[in-house]
Amino acid sequence: MAKGVPHFLKDGTEHTGQFHKMSDGSLHTGKTHTSKSAALFHLNELRGASQKKAINKLSGMKSDKAKKT
Repeated sequence: MAKGVPHFLKDGTEHTGQFHKMSDGSLHTGKTHTSKSAALFHLNELRGASQKKAINKLSGMKSDKAKKT
């Protein structure tokens, strides 16, 4: 996984906290795996409304950066 690439929960919410990599290569929330760990996805792995939600979030972040410069 590339460093600096945003990660998302299945519903399209961006995850900015800690995460860990499982033996199968998948990413999950939290520093270590627990029963509360959730799978993480890249933008291209999301579908439908989840992907739209993530794109809107990223678009908003880019707009905010442009306003600051």
